Amino acid sequence: MKWNKKYDYPKSSRATVDGIRRYLLGEKKLPSVTSILDATKSEEDKAALANWRERTGQKEAEAITKAASSRGSQMHNYLESFLLGRENLSFFDDNEQYKKMAIEIIDKGLTNRLEEIWGTECTLYYPEKYAGTADCVGVYEGKETIIDFKQSNKPKKIEYIESWLLQTAAYSLAHNIVYNSHIDACVILVCTIDNLFQEFKIKGSELITYQNLFLGRLKKFHELSNLN
Repeated sequence: MKWNKKYDYPKSSRATVDGIRRYLLGEKKLPSVTSILDATKSEEDKAALANWRERTGQKEAEAITKAASSRGSQMHNYLESFLLGRENLSFFDDNEQYKKMAIEIIDKGLTNRLEEIWGTECTLYYPEKYAGTADCVGVYEGKETIIDFKQSNKPKKIEYIESWLLQTAAYSLAHNIVYNSHIDACVILVCTIDNLFQEFKIKGSELITYQNLFLGRLKKFHELSNLN
């Protein structure tokens, strides 16, 4: 894999405004993609989360969520360091879980697949509408691609990761609008705490469907915002 700084991705900061996480880009305060998706969850999804918390117990559920968030952040930091060529190879001897998970993604998802890196932790925005941070943008298996890294407590089925697919689709749409690029694929590389690697991919007409689904959620977000 090689670096190609093809695009000049903007710097941004983040703030929570009226309970919504927003990206501060110049004078603009754009809602984040994840905030839009959280605010427009279906009643079924909200009920499923509430039921899980009730079954698990609020205290235990909070502990699981906090541990997953911490592990995910560490794994992302390690992968970013790897892509930037800054990783300490001695880390490969360490036994920490997030490093093992990152290495699974590197070995099975990135090596010999990610051909060109345009950026990591890239701030992407659709003017006047939304913004977010893509883990990696580049050429993956010959296609201009948004690449996202996820950790999970257990294996996923594609029907359970709609929010992840919508998230990457939103990033691809924003990138194509702002940079006149031709991103035609999104790839989500997942590793579970048991070191099971999974890859999920959407491309072509399927990606367009998810882009349109996200725009529907964006419309719903604005409708809800106007009611409050």
